[in-house]
Amino acid sequence: MPRSLHRLVLCGVVLAGQAALAQQQAPQPPPQPQPTFQSAVTLVTSDLIVRDRRGQFQANLTKDDVELYEDGVKQQLTSFTLVHGGRVYQAPGAAAAPVREGIVLPPSRPVNDAAGRIIIFVIDDLHLNARDTPRLRLLFRQMAKELVHDGDLFGIVSTGTSSIAIDLTYDRTRMEEAANKINGGGLRPSEILEQSSTGQVPQEVMHRVNVAIETIYQMLNNLQQTQHRRKAVVLISNGYDLDPFASTRAAKSDPLFNIGSQFNDAELTGRLAELTRQANRANATVYTFDPRGLVAGQDIDEPIDISEWNTYLRKTQDSLRVIADLTGGIAVVNTNDFSKALKQIDAETSDYYMLGYYSTNPDPLQRRRAIEIKLTGKRAAENLDLQYRQEYTLKPAARR
Repeated sequence: MPRSLHRLVLCGVVLAGQAALAQQQAPQPPPQPQPTFQSAVTLVTSDLIVRDRRGQFQANLTKDDVELYEDGVKQQLTSFTLVHGGRVYQAPGAAAAPVREGIVLPPSRPVNDAAGRIIIFVIDDLHLNARDTPRLRLLFRQMAKELVHDGDLFGIVSTGTSSIAIDLTYDRTRMEEAANKINGGGLRPSEILEQSSTGQVPQEVMHRVNVAIETIYQMLNNLQQTQHRRKAVVLISNGYDLDPFASTRAAKSDPLFNIGSQFNDAELTGRLAELTRQANRANATVYTFDPRGLVAGQDIDEPIDISEWNTYLRKTQDSLRVIADLTGGIAVVNTNDFSKALKQIDAETSDYYMLGYYSTNPDPLQRRRAIEIKLTGKRAAENLDLQYRQEYTLKPAARR
Protein backbone atom coordinates (compact mmCIF):
# COMPACT_ATOMS: atom_id res chain seq x y z
CA MET A 1 0.00 0.00 0.00
CA PRO A 2 1.38 3.42 -0.86
CA ARG A 3 2.64 5.34 2.17
CA SER A 4 0.25 8.29 1.54
CA LEU A 5 -2.79 5.99 1.38
CA HIS A 6 -1.65 4.24 4.56
CA ARG A 7 -1.48 7.55 6.44
CA LEU A 8 -4.98 8.48 5.18
CA VAL A 9 -6.50 5.21 6.40
CA LEU A 10 -4.75 5.54 9.77
CA CYS A 11 -6.00 9.09 10.18
CA GLY A 12 -9.55 7.97 9.44
CA VAL A 13 -9.35 5.23 12.06
CA VAL A 14 -8.04 7.67 14.67
CA LEU A 15 -10.79 10.20 13.93
CA ALA A 16 -13.46 7.48 14.09
CA GLY A 17 -12.10 6.30 17.44
CA GLN A 18 -12.08 9.85 18.84
CA ALA A 19 -15.65 10.39 17.68
CA ALA A 20 -16.77 7.16 19.33
CA LEU A 21 -14.98 8.10 22.57
CA ALA A 22 -16.55 11.55 22.55
CA GLN A 23 -19.97 10.00 22.04
CA GLN A 24 -19.43 7.72 25.03
CA GLN A 25 -18.31 10.61 27.24
CA ALA A 26 -21.13 12.96 26.21
CA PRO A 27 -23.93 13.16 28.80
CA GLN A 28 -26.82 10.91 27.85
CA PRO A 29 -30.40 12.17 28.22
CA PRO A 30 -32.07 10.71 31.32
CA PRO A 31 -34.45 7.85 30.66
CA GLN A 32 -38.09 8.86 30.56
CA PRO A 33 -39.82 7.91 33.81
CA GLN A 34 -42.55 5.34 33.60
CA PRO A 35 -45.95 6.72 34.56
CA THR A 36 -47.14 5.78 38.04
CA PHE A 37 -50.62 5.93 39.41
CA GLN A 38 -51.66 6.41 43.01
CA SER A 39 -54.92 5.50 44.56
CA ALA A 40 -57.20 8.39 45.53
CA VAL A 41 -58.90 6.39 48.29
CA THR A 42 -59.52 8.52 51.37
CA LEU A 43 -60.16 7.37 54.90
CA VAL A 44 -63.59 8.53 56.08
CA THR A 45 -64.13 8.94 59.81
CA SER A 46 -67.42 9.33 61.63
CA ASP A 47 -68.13 9.63 65.33
CA LEU A 48 -70.90 7.74 67.10
CA ILE A 49 -72.53 8.46 70.47
CA VAL A 50 -74.59 5.65 71.96
CA ARG A 51 -76.83 6.31 74.96
CA ASP A 52 -79.57 4.40 76.74
CA ARG A 53 -83.00 5.76 77.66
CA ARG A 54 -81.59 7.41 80.78
CA GLY A 55 -78.99 9.25 78.74
CA GLN A 56 -76.09 7.11 79.96
CA PHE A 57 -73.26 6.53 77.48
CA GLN A 58 -72.71 2.87 76.54
CA ALA A 59 -68.97 2.18 76.58
CA ASN A 60 -69.09 -1.60 76.03
CA LEU A 61 -69.77 -1.84 72.30
CA THR A 62 -67.50 -3.89 70.06
CA LYS A 63 -66.75 -3.55 66.38
CA ASP A 64 -69.09 -6.47 65.62
CA ASP A 65 -72.00 -4.59 67.20
CA VAL A 66 -71.95 -1.82 64.59
CA GLU A 67 -72.72 -1.67 60.88
CA LEU A 68 -72.12 1.42 58.75
CA TYR A 69 -73.76 2.08 55.38
CA GLU A 70 -72.85 4.73 52.81
CA ASP A 71 -75.63 5.44 50.33
CA GLY A 72 -77.21 2.14 51.37
CA VAL A 73 -74.05 0.08 50.75
CA LYS A 74 -72.45 -1.63 53.75
CA GLN A 75 -68.86 -0.50 54.39
CA GLN A 76 -66.04 -2.44 56.01
CA LEU A 77 -64.91 -0.76 59.21
CA THR A 78 -61.14 -0.51 59.29
CA SER A 79 -60.89 1.24 62.66
CA PHE A 80 -63.09 1.33 65.73
CA THR A 81 -61.88 3.46 68.64
CA LEU A 82 -63.50 4.27 71.96
CA VAL A 83 -63.08 7.69 73.57
CA HIS A 84 -64.36 7.65 77.15
CA GLY A 85 -63.93 10.41 79.67
CA GLY A 86 -61.87 12.35 77.14
CA ARG A 87 -59.33 9.53 76.81
CA VAL A 88 -58.72 7.20 73.88
CA TYR A 89 -58.89 3.45 74.33
CA GLN A 90 -58.75 0.65 71.78
CA ALA A 91 -62.28 -0.71 71.76
CA PRO A 92 -62.77 -4.50 71.98
CA GLY A 93 -62.59 -6.16 68.58
CA ALA A 94 -60.95 -3.11 67.02
CA ALA A 95 -57.95 -3.06 64.76
CA ALA A 96 -55.80 -0.27 63.45
CA ALA A 97 -56.73 0.98 60.01
CA PRO A 98 -54.55 -0.76 57.41
CA VAL A 99 -52.43 1.30 55.05
CA ARG A 100 -53.98 1.42 51.60
CA GLU A 101 -52.00 1.62 48.38
CA GLY A 102 -51.19 5.19 47.43
CA ILE A 103 -51.59 6.53 50.96
CA VAL A 104 -48.61 7.50 53.10
CA LEU A 105 -49.43 7.73 56.79
CA PRO A 106 -47.15 8.50 59.74
CA PRO A 107 -46.63 5.72 62.27
CA SER A 108 -49.52 5.65 64.73
CA ARG A 109 -48.74 6.33 68.35
CA PRO A 110 -50.08 4.19 71.23
CA VAL A 111 -53.64 5.19 71.97
CA ASN A 112 -53.94 4.14 75.59
CA ASP A 113 -54.30 7.09 77.95
CA ALA A 114 -53.88 9.55 75.06
CA ALA A 115 -55.70 12.84 74.75
CA GLY A 116 -58.87 12.30 72.80
CA ARG A 117 -60.31 15.80 72.60
CA ILE A 118 -59.37 18.61 70.27
CA ILE A 119 -61.17 21.89 70.91
CA ILE A 120 -60.76 25.00 68.77
CA PHE A 121 -62.10 28.32 70.06
CA VAL A 122 -62.96 30.91 67.41
CA ILE A 123 -63.51 34.38 68.87
CA ASP A 124 -65.28 36.31 66.13
CA ASP A 125 -64.58 39.75 67.57
CA LEU A 126 -65.52 41.33 64.23
CA HIS A 127 -69.09 40.40 65.17
CA LEU A 128 -69.06 40.96 68.93
CA ASN A 129 -70.31 44.14 70.55
CA ALA A 130 -67.68 46.27 72.26
CA ARG A 131 -70.10 46.92 75.12
CA ASP A 132 -70.24 43.18 75.79
CA THR A 133 -66.48 42.82 76.31
CA PRO A 134 -66.74 42.20 80.10
CA ARG A 135 -69.39 39.55 79.45
CA LEU A 136 -67.24 37.99 76.72
CA ARG A 137 -64.28 37.63 79.03
CA LEU A 138 -66.47 36.18 81.78
CA LEU A 139 -67.94 33.62 79.34
CA PHE A 140 -64.51 32.61 78.08
CA ARG A 141 -63.21 32.11 81.63
CA GLN A 142 -66.28 29.97 82.32
CA MET A 143 -65.41 27.86 79.27
CA ALA A 144 -61.85 27.48 80.53
CA LYS A 145 -63.14 26.23 83.86
CA GLU A 146 -66.03 23.97 82.80
CA LEU A 147 -65.07 22.76 79.32
CA VAL A 148 -61.27 22.48 79.08
CA HIS A 149 -59.66 19.79 81.24
CA ASP A 150 -56.13 18.53 81.78
CA GLY A 151 -55.00 16.56 78.74
CA ASP A 152 -57.24 18.41 76.29
CA LEU A 153 -55.59 19.76 73.17
CA PHE A 154 -56.97 23.18 72.29
CA GLY A 155 -56.25 26.20 70.14
CA ILE A 156 -57.62 29.75 70.00
CA VAL A 157 -57.99 32.15 67.09
CA SER A 158 -59.72 35.51 66.67
CA THR A 159 -61.00 37.13 63.49
CA GLY A 160 -60.28 40.77 64.29
CA THR A 161 -58.37 43.24 66.39
CA SER A 162 -58.04 41.05 69.49
CA SER A 163 -55.17 39.45 67.55
CA ILE A 164 -55.35 36.08 69.26
CA ALA A 165 -53.60 33.15 67.59
CA ILE A 166 -52.67 30.31 69.94
CA ASP A 167 -51.58 27.06 68.29
CA LEU A 168 -52.73 23.70 69.62
CA THR A 169 -51.49 23.34 73.17
CA TYR A 170 -52.15 21.49 76.43
CA ASP A 171 -51.27 24.56 78.54
CA ARG A 172 -54.52 25.71 80.15
CA THR A 173 -52.97 28.99 81.30
CA ARG A 174 -53.21 30.15 77.69
CA MET A 175 -56.99 30.37 78.15
CA GLU A 176 -56.57 33.15 80.72
CA GLU A 177 -54.06 34.84 78.44
CA ALA A 178 -56.61 34.88 75.65
CA ALA A 179 -59.43 36.05 77.93
CA ASN A 180 -57.45 39.15 78.86
CA LYS A 181 -57.03 40.08 75.18
CA ILE A 182 -60.65 39.68 74.05
CA ASN A 183 -62.24 42.92 72.87
CA GLY A 184 -65.48 43.19 70.95
CA GLY A 185 -65.14 45.16 67.72
CA GLY A 186 -68.48 44.69 65.96
CA LEU A 187 -70.33 47.43 64.11
CA ARG A 188 -73.24 49.06 65.90
CA PRO A 189 -76.56 49.44 64.02
CA SER A 190 -76.06 53.22 63.84
CA GLU A 191 -72.62 52.73 62.30
CA ILE A 192 -74.05 50.40 59.65
CA LEU A 193 -76.69 52.96 58.68
CA GLU A 194 -74.17 55.80 58.60
CA GLN A 195 -72.12 53.83 56.06
CA SER A 196 -75.23 53.18 53.93
CA SER A 197 -75.44 56.62 52.35
CA THR A 198 -76.82 55.16 49.08
CA GLY A 199 -78.89 52.44 50.70
CA GLN A 200 -76.48 49.71 49.65
CA VAL A 201 -75.05 47.19 52.07
CA PRO A 202 -71.83 48.77 53.38
CA GLN A 203 -68.67 47.18 52.03
CA GLU A 204 -67.39 46.97 55.60
CA VAL A 205 -70.29 44.68 56.55
CA MET A 206 -69.59 42.35 53.63
CA HIS A 207 -65.84 42.42 54.28
CA ARG A 208 -66.25 41.44 57.91
CA VAL A 209 -68.54 38.53 57.10
CA ASN A 210 -66.14 37.28 54.43
CA VAL A 211 -63.14 37.51 56.78
CA ALA A 212 -64.94 35.66 59.56
CA ILE A 213 -66.21 32.82 57.35
CA GLU A 214 -62.87 32.47 55.56
CA THR A 215 -61.02 32.29 58.89
CA ILE A 216 -63.29 29.50 60.12
CA TYR A 217 -63.09 27.70 56.77
CA GLN A 218 -59.28 27.68 56.70
CA MET A 219 -59.15 26.48 60.28
CA LEU A 220 -61.50 23.59 59.39
CA ASN A 221 -59.36 22.81 56.36
CA ASN A 222 -56.34 22.41 58.65
CA LEU A 223 -58.32 20.26 61.06
CA GLN A 224 -59.16 17.86 58.25
CA GLN A 225 -55.57 16.59 58.36
CA THR A 226 -56.17 15.23 61.88
CA GLN A 227 -58.02 11.91 61.85
CA HIS A 228 -59.36 9.45 64.41
CA ARG A 229 -60.41 12.33 66.66
CA ARG A 230 -63.65 14.18 67.12
CA LYS A 231 -62.95 17.87 66.74
CA ALA A 232 -65.08 20.44 68.54
CA VAL A 233 -65.17 24.03 67.32
CA VAL A 234 -66.58 26.61 69.73
CA LEU A 235 -67.62 29.72 67.78
CA ILE A 236 -68.32 32.83 69.85
CA SER A 237 -70.14 35.36 67.71
CA ASN A 238 -73.25 37.54 67.42
CA GLY A 239 -74.02 35.94 64.05
CA TYR A 240 -74.16 37.17 60.45
CA ASP A 241 -76.46 39.21 58.22
CA LEU A 242 -75.47 40.38 54.74
CA ASP A 243 -78.59 42.55 54.38
CA PRO A 244 -78.99 44.34 57.74
CA PHE A 245 -81.82 46.82 58.32
CA ALA A 246 -83.00 46.46 54.72
CA SER A 247 -86.19 48.50 55.13
CA THR A 248 -84.42 51.48 56.70
CA ARG A 249 -81.76 51.45 54.02
CA ALA A 250 -84.31 51.08 51.22
CA ALA A 251 -86.21 54.16 52.42
CA LYS A 252 -83.29 56.44 51.62
CA SER A 253 -81.87 54.60 48.62
CA ASP A 254 -82.01 55.06 44.88
CA PRO A 255 -83.43 51.80 43.39
CA LEU A 256 -80.64 51.83 40.81
CA PHE A 257 -78.04 51.59 43.59
CA ASN A 258 -79.79 48.86 45.58
CA ILE A 259 -80.71 46.43 42.83
CA GLY A 260 -78.41 43.64 44.04
CA SER A 261 -79.35 43.60 47.73
CA GLN A 262 -82.12 41.04 47.15
CA PHE A 263 -79.45 38.38 46.57
CA ASN A 264 -77.52 39.03 49.80
CA ASP A 265 -79.50 36.56 51.90
CA ALA A 266 -79.00 33.86 49.26
CA GLU A 267 -75.27 34.58 49.15
CA LEU A 268 -74.97 34.21 52.92
CA THR A 269 -76.91 30.95 52.79
CA GLY A 270 -74.48 29.61 50.20
CA ARG A 271 -71.44 30.66 52.22
CA LEU A 272 -72.76 29.03 55.38
CA ALA A 273 -73.65 25.85 53.47
CA GLU A 274 -70.10 25.45 52.15
CA LEU A 275 -68.72 26.19 55.62
CA THR A 276 -70.77 23.42 57.17
CA ARG A 277 -69.83 20.99 54.39
CA GLN A 278 -66.16 21.62 55.17
CA ALA A 279 -66.83 21.03 58.86
CA ASN A 280 -68.43 17.67 58.05
CA ARG A 281 -65.51 16.71 55.82
CA ALA A 282 -63.18 17.48 58.73
CA ASN A 283 -65.46 15.54 61.13
CA ALA A 284 -65.70 18.72 63.22
CA THR A 285 -68.75 19.65 65.27
CA VAL A 286 -69.42 23.37 65.63
CA TYR A 287 -70.98 24.74 68.82
CA THR A 288 -72.08 28.36 68.51
CA PHE A 289 -72.39 30.81 71.40
CA ASP A 290 -74.11 34.20 71.25
CA PRO A 291 -72.77 36.05 74.32
CA ARG A 292 -75.58 38.62 74.13
CA GLY A 293 -77.66 36.08 76.01
CA LEU A 294 -81.38 36.71 76.45
CA VAL A 295 -81.95 39.86 74.42
CA ALA A 296 -84.83 42.12 75.52
CA GLY A 297 -84.44 44.77 72.81
CA GLN A 298 -82.04 47.13 71.13
CA ASP A 299 -80.02 49.75 72.98
CA ILE A 300 -82.03 52.89 73.66
CA ASP A 301 -79.47 55.07 71.89
CA GLU A 302 -79.78 53.15 68.61
CA PRO A 303 -82.18 54.81 66.08
CA ILE A 304 -83.62 51.51 64.82
CA ASP A 305 -87.28 50.60 64.46
CA ILE A 306 -88.22 47.76 66.80
CA SER A 307 -89.42 45.52 63.96
CA GLU A 308 -86.19 46.13 62.04
CA TRP A 309 -84.16 45.26 65.12
CA ASN A 310 -86.12 42.05 65.73
CA THR A 311 -85.58 41.00 62.10
CA TYR A 312 -81.84 41.67 62.39
CA LEU A 313 -81.64 39.78 65.69
CA ARG A 314 -83.54 36.79 64.28
CA LYS A 315 -81.35 36.55 61.16
CA THR A 316 -78.09 36.74 63.08
CA GLN A 317 -79.22 34.12 65.59
CA ASP A 318 -80.53 31.88 62.79
CA SER A 319 -77.13 31.96 61.10
CA LEU A 320 -75.59 30.53 64.27
CA ARG A 321 -78.34 27.90 64.48
CA VAL A 322 -77.71 26.81 60.89
CA ILE A 323 -73.97 26.36 61.47
CA ALA A 324 -74.56 24.27 64.61
CA ASP A 325 -77.47 22.21 63.30
CA LEU A 326 -75.76 21.20 60.04
CA THR A 327 -72.61 20.03 61.84
CA GLY A 328 -74.26 18.12 64.69
CA GLY A 329 -73.62 20.78 67.33
CA ILE A 330 -75.87 23.01 69.40
CA ALA A 331 -76.54 26.74 69.17
CA VAL A 332 -76.46 28.54 72.51
CA VAL A 333 -78.49 31.62 71.58
CA ASN A 334 -81.07 33.77 73.35
CA THR A 335 -80.25 32.24 76.73
CA ASN A 336 -78.27 33.20 79.80
CA ASP A 337 -77.75 29.61 80.99
CA PHE A 338 -74.32 28.96 79.48
CA SER A 339 -73.35 26.45 82.16
CA LYS A 340 -75.99 23.92 81.05
CA ALA A 341 -74.80 24.11 77.46
CA LEU A 342 -71.15 23.72 78.47
CA LYS A 343 -71.96 20.57 80.45
CA GLN A 344 -73.75 19.11 77.42
CA ILE A 345 -70.83 19.92 75.12
CA ASP A 346 -68.39 18.45 77.64
CA ALA A 347 -70.35 15.20 77.71
CA GLU A 348 -70.69 14.97 73.91
CA THR A 349 -66.98 15.50 73.33
CA SER A 350 -65.83 13.17 76.13
CA ASP A 351 -67.68 9.94 75.30
CA TYR A 352 -67.98 8.57 71.77
CA TYR A 353 -66.79 5.96 69.30
CA MET A 354 -64.69 6.87 66.25
CA LEU A 355 -65.37 4.73 63.18
CA GLY A 356 -63.12 4.70 60.11
CA TYR A 357 -63.62 3.16 56.67
CA TYR A 358 -62.55 3.49 53.06
CA SER A 359 -65.53 4.32 50.84
CA THR A 360 -66.30 1.73 48.16
CA ASN A 361 -68.06 4.34 46.02
CA PRO A 362 -65.66 5.04 43.11
CA ASP A 363 -67.75 7.86 41.57
CA PRO A 364 -66.08 11.24 42.34
CA LEU A 365 -69.05 13.06 40.80
CA GLN A 366 -71.35 11.83 43.54
CA ARG A 367 -70.20 14.39 46.06
CA ARG A 368 -72.92 14.04 48.67
CA ARG A 369 -72.72 10.76 50.60
CA ALA A 370 -75.40 9.67 53.09
CA ILE A 371 -74.31 7.72 56.18
CA GLU A 372 -76.43 5.32 58.23
CA ILE A 373 -75.19 3.47 61.32
CA LYS A 374 -77.04 0.52 62.84
CA LEU A 375 -76.54 -1.78 65.80
CA THR A 376 -76.63 -5.51 65.19
CA GLY A 377 -77.51 -8.64 67.12
CA LYS A 378 -78.64 -8.26 70.70
CA ARG A 379 -77.59 -4.60 70.80
CA ALA A 380 -80.16 -3.77 68.12
CA ALA A 381 -82.97 -4.88 70.44
CA GLU A 382 -81.89 -2.64 73.32
CA ASN A 383 -83.51 0.46 71.81
CA LEU A 384 -80.39 2.58 72.28
CA ASP A 385 -80.18 6.14 70.97
CA LEU A 386 -77.57 6.69 68.23
CA GLN A 387 -76.17 10.13 67.48
CA TYR A 388 -73.87 10.48 64.46
CA ARG A 389 -73.13 12.57 61.39
CA GLN A 390 -75.62 11.54 58.71
CA GLU A 391 -73.82 12.79 55.61
CA TYR A 392 -70.63 14.27 54.24
CA THR A 393 -69.71 15.98 50.97
CA LEU A 394 -66.60 15.42 48.89
CA LYS A 395 -64.39 18.43 48.45
CA PRO A 396 -64.54 19.94 44.93
CA ALA A 397 -61.57 19.07 42.73
CA ALA A 398 -58.92 21.78 42.54
CA ARG A 399 -59.09 23.88 39.42
CA ARG A 400 -56.10 23.80 37.10
